[in-house]
Amino acid sequence: MNSVTTEFGQAMMAKGGYELASTLSPVAPKYDSGRLYALHRETNAFSVQSDFRHALSHISSCKLARNEVNAWADVFVAYWKAVGEILIAEESLNLGKNASKPQGKVANWDKVYNAWKDLLNALLRGYQLEVFDAWTIPCLYMVGKYLRVFAIKADEAAFQKGQTAFNAFEEDVGDAEGGNDKLEDAARQINRVFSLCVGDRSSIEESRKWGAYYIANLQFKTYFKLNSIALSQNVIRSLSATNTDLPPLDRFPRSQQVTYNYYLGVLKFLHEDYAKAEEHLTIAYNKALAGSSRNIRLILTYLIPTRLITAHVLPTQAMLAPYPGLQRLFAPLCACIKKGDLAGFDAALQAGEEEFVKRRVYLTLERGRDICLRNLVRKVYLSGELEAPKEEGAEPVRRSRIPLKEFTAALKIGGETELEGDEVECLLANLIYKGMMKGYISRTHGMVVLNKKGAFPGTGV
Repeated sequence: MNSVTTEFGQAMMAKGGYELASTLSPVAPKYDSGRLYALHRETNAFSVQSDFRHALSHISSCKLARNEVNAWADVFVAYWKAVGEILIAEESLNLGKNASKPQGKVANWDKVYNAWKDLLNALLRGYQLEVFDAWTIPCLYMVGKYLRVFAIKADEAAFQKGQTAFNAFEEDVGDAEGGNDKLEDAARQINRVFSLCVGDRSSIEESRKWGAYYIANLQFKTYFKLNSIALSQNVIRSLSATNTDLPPLDRFPRSQQVTYNYYLGVLKFLHEDYAKAEEHLTIAYNKALAGSSRNIRLILTYLIPTRLITAHVLPTQAMLAPYPGLQRLFAPLCACIKKGDLAGFDAALQAGEEEFVKRRVYLTLERGRDICLRNLVRKVYLSGELEAPKEEGAEPVRRSRIPLKEFTAALKIGGETELEGDEVECLLANLIYKGMMKGYISRTHGMVVLNKKGAFPGTGV
C-alpha cells in the first residue's frame, strides 16, 4: 500500500495524469513485479477502507481535502478488491498449466470483470461529484482499457465452458454469432465514460473533453469486436455535435490521431466512400510511428484495397516486404493484376477468400478484376502493329481499330474460355463506361475503336 500511495502522492503533486493512472494498473510494473501481491496482503476486507483513508490522509507530498480522501479511498478500495480477483484468476491459470496438477481451478474472469467494473463506477462517481480534476482523466483510460480486456477474457472463458460462443479475427474484427455478454456490457460502460467527457461544460483548459478521442477510439475497438459497427456512427455524430467546443484533433496526442483516423477510414471504406477512406487512412499511415509495425499493418490492410479502387495503384514490393502477412495476402493478387492474368486473379482471390472476408476487404478486392481485365486489354492494344503516319515526318501511331476477335482470343488465353462474342462486348463496354478505356464498339464492323490519345487513362497510353 505504501508504494502505491507514495506514487499516488507524487503524481498528485506533479499533476501527472498518466503517472496517476499507473497506480491503478492491473499489471505490476517491471521494477516492482510483486506489487499486486504485496498490496493485497497489506490489508484485509474488514479494514481496507480505513487503511486507505488513513494512508491517503497522511501523504507527505500533498494534502488532500476530505472529499478527495473519501473519493480516492473508494477508488483504491475497489482497486484492491479487483486486484484480489485478478490474483485468484491468474493463480487458477497457473495451476491449469501445471502438468502435475491437471485439475486446477478454472479462472473466474466474470468476477474479475465485475470487480473492475466497480472500480470504474467508483472513478465515475468522483468525476460526477466534481471531486476529480480533468488532468486525472488518464485514470479513465487505464480502467476503460482493461474493462474491455477483462470483458473479452470473461466471454472467452464462457465459450470454453460451452456456455457461449466467441470467436474473433484480430482486434478489429468480431463475430456477431458469438455470445459477448460482458463485452456488450463493457461497451455500455465505456459509453458512460464517453458521455462524461464530451458533456463536460468546464472551460477547455480544465475540461474532460480532452479525453473524448481516447474513449471514442476505445468505443470503436469495442464495437468492431462486437461486429456492431453501425454503433460507431453514434460516436462520430456525438463528436461532430460538440465540434465547436472540442479542440482540433491535431491538438490531441499523435497516437489518438492515428487510431481515430484509422477507424474513420475503415468506416468510410465499409460504406464504399473510398475517397474519404483514402484521405483518413493516408493520414493515419503518415502519422503512424515507423516502429509501430502492427498499426501500420492494420492501416495497410484497408489502404491497399482503397488505393486500388481510387487510383488503380498497387503496393510496391518495398511496402509489403516488412509485413509477411500482407505480402502473403496481396502479392499474388497484385502480380496477377499487373500481368492481366484473370485466371490467376480468380485463383488468388479464392485462395485468400476466408481472410479477405474476415477483414471485410473481399468485395473491394473483387473489383480489382476490372483493373486486371483492363491490363489484359491494354496488352492487346500494345501488341498491335504501328500504323504509318498520315503526315510526312510524323511519328507512327498505334492502331486504334482492333478486331473484337483479338480481344476474345486474349480473354480465352487469360482464362475466360467460355465467353461468347456478346459477353466480350459487354466486358469491354463496361470498361468504357467506367472510364478505364476510351473509345467505342462498332458492332457492325466487329471492331473496337480506341481513342488515339489516352486510350487507357492513367497508364501512359
